[in-house]
Amino acid sequence: MTTLTSTGHATRTDRLPLGALLALAMTGFLCIITETLPAGLLPQMATGLGISPSLAGQTVTAYALGSLLAAIPLTIATSGWRRRNVLLLTVGGFLVFNTITAMSSDYWLTLAARFVAGMSAGLAWSLLAGYARRMVPVHRQGKALAVAMVGTPIALSLGVPLGTWLGTVFNWRSAFALISALTLLLIVWILAKVPDYPGQAGHERLPLRRVFTTPGVRPVLAVVVAWMLAHNMLYTYVAPFVAQAGLAGHVDVVLLIFGVAALAAIGVAGRLVDRHLRAAVLVSLFTFALVSLLFIWLARMPAAVYAGTAIWGLTFGGAATLLQTALADTAGDGADVALSMNVVAWNSAIAGGGLAGGMLLDTWGVSSFPPVLVLLLAIGWAIAWAARAHGFKPGPRHGAPVNLH
Repeated sequence: MTTLTSTGHATRTDRLPLGALLALAMTGFLCIITETLPAGLLPQMATGLGISPSLAGQTVTAYALGSLLAAIPLTIATSGWRRRNVLLLTVGGFLVFNTITAMSSDYWLTLAARFVAGMSAGLAWSLLAGYARRMVPVHRQGKALAVAMVGTPIALSLGVPLGTWLGTVFNWRSAFALISALTLLLIVWILAKVPDYPGQAGHERLPLRRVFTTPGVRPVLAVVVAWMLAHNMLYTYVAPFVAQAGLAGHVDVVLLIFGVAALAAIGVAGRLVDRHLRAAVLVSLFTFALVSLLFIWLARMPAAVYAGTAIWGLTFGGAATLLQTALADTAGDGADVALSMNVVAWNSAIAGGGLAGGMLLDTWGVSSFPPVLVLLLAIGWAIAWAARAHGFKPGPRHGAPVNLH
């Protein structure tokens, strides 16, 4: 693939190719719902597999580990392939391994299937942002990426609560079977709507070390780790967390509130990303930290949990758009490699959230979560604030028009 900031292969008009971008969004939807579905089904999965809730939480960890270990090597290995073939490969992985998860009655087989499904997701996340940016001119890249990322909050707002409801009414396996059915539809959609592009020539590829040492890349990745570690620690164990307020039977409602708020936020992020990226990142981190601080005292109040969850969703919805745009802009010609590093950072945080959250849950209980979240978010905010020259620059993105319509 040629540089992602070039418009050489992009459409010459300002019209967004919505059919293609929404197919990418559906791929992201599958990535997220496959990743997070156990968060709403921990009790059912634990009972069905004969394990503890904390061990059930490690199905999220296994998925994240697959993503972070596979993202860079698979991205490099497939960098010369036609882009649509790579996309179909990732989607096919979801079809196969979600089906295995739905059928498995063995914990270790389930973990293995989750791990390989995570490998598919790692390759997908390395591909999607660059694919979306390549379809449009520079000044439309932020909006195109926002559309391509809309599958994330939809999965959180509708997919996970619906899967949780299906798992409650029928069984948790039916939720994974439904994902496999949706995957078949997506394969047809990709073949019909998504344009194909050639792979990246060998002489165009930048080495990992050069991309990693590009000024601004490391601060953006550090913010990704701090922000997503805090988010996933809370999200993975949201069921026991909200049980403090007597909401154990309403996890699906809590997740719905979070997801609807996140969906609203991604629309806002699409409007802000090209002109106010730095401010949006700083405000989001600060607000999530403030909510986490209030949870120290208010986590046993149902109204406070519902309100705090909505605000948390608003701060999270635009995160993927904001952080991936900042990273791709900063990396320039090394954007493909940088985005694979983002997958590693993001999924390291997911895995870390599952592991650290499980340790906190078993050792000190869910009341220990809010202080840890505040600390992590404060670190992320400080890094983003310091990365003014490179990474999170003030003002509009390069190539963004002064007045957006």
